[in-house]
Amino acid sequence: MYVPAHFAADPEQIRALLEHPGAADLVTPTAEGLAATFLPLVFDPEAGPQGSLLGHFARNNPHWRQEPTGDSLVILHGADSYISPSWYASKAEHGRVVPTWNYLTAHVHGRLVVHDDVTWLEALVRRLSDQHEAGRSQPWSVDDAPAKFVAGQLRAIVGVELQITRIEAKAKYSQNRPPADRDGVVAGLRADGDEAGAAAVERFAGR
Repeated sequence: MYVPAHFAADPEQIRALLEHPGAADLVTPTAEGLAATFLPLVFDPEAGPQGSLLGHFARNNPHWRQEPTGDSLVILHGADSYISPSWYASKAEHGRVVPTWNYLTAHVHGRLVVHDDVTWLEALVRRLSDQHEAGRSQPWSVDDAPAKFVAGQLRAIVGVELQITRIEAKAKYSQNRPPADRDGVVAGLRADGDEAGAAAVERFAGR
C-alpha cells in the first residue's frame, strides 16, 4: 500500500478498525488465481502475536477449498467521503484545486486457516451476532432460534481465520490541506449529513 507519512494511520485508529471490522474483502492467492469473498468478521486479539480475524464461508463457496499459495489479505474500510473542491477556501484564492476522496483503510496480511468444526463455528456465530446486536433495544441471540435449526445452519458453513502477520493502514482525512480548507471540508460534509466523515477530518486536523 502507498502510504505517505502524513497519511499514516495511528495505532489507535488501526485498533478501532480491527475491533469493529464489520464486513470486509478476503483475498487469497491460489494456483487458479485470486479468490475473493466479502465476509463479516470479528477480531480475536488473543489469537497469536497480532491477533486473528475470524469469519465463515458458505460451505458451497469453493474459496475455502482452494489452497493458498501465499499470505491472504483482508481489506478493511473506515469512514470514506467524496470531497468537493468547492468546499476549499483556496478555491476562491487561486482555483488550483481538484476533487478527492477521504478514507481510512487497512490491508491486513496473514496466514489463512480453515475450521471445519461445529464447536468452533458455534462460538464464532455467537460472537458475530453479539457484536452486531449489541446496543439494540431487543438484541437477537442464537438461542432465540430452535436448536435443531441452528445445528443445520452450522453444517452449511465453514470457519476461516486470518492469523495476522502484518498490517498496512492509511488514513487520508485532509491532513495535507490548509486549516481554512479543512474547515470548509468539515462544513461541507456536515451539510451533506456525513457526520462520520466530518468527525474524522476534525480528529486528524493538524497531523
